[in-house]
Amino acid sequence: MFRFDASLAVRLHRDPVDFRKGINGLTAIIEQSLALDPFAAVVYGFTNRRRDRIKLLFWDKNGFWMLLKRLEADRFTWPRRQQAVAEITIEQLQWLLDGIDIDAMKPHPKRNYRSAN
Repeated sequence: MFRFDASLAVRLHRDPVDFRKGINGLTAIIEQSLALDPFAAVVYGFTNRRRDRIKLLFWDKNGFWMLLKRLEADRFTWPRRQQAVAEITIEQLQWLLDGIDIDAMKPHPKRNYRSAN
């Protein structure tokens, strides 16, 4: 399994894209539609209409990586967010690639205490 550095940000494009698009087409979406920097330390994720494929695009020092995962019988559960771009963590990306619904995962709430008593 390909593993990403934990310091990378992950941004998922909410709407399905035409999967005939390659690196140039996806970077055009990142720059023009999303107004983001394709050369940033970010993994950009895209899915198709059937949600059985994911393309990941990111810049690595001197060139782009584009990874594709195609499911044979299942579907990816894409985050249900209203924003055009969903921001998730690398850990959540791994869960998504493993078939886990990341919106259903709820961590314990953060607690802020003033005293240990």
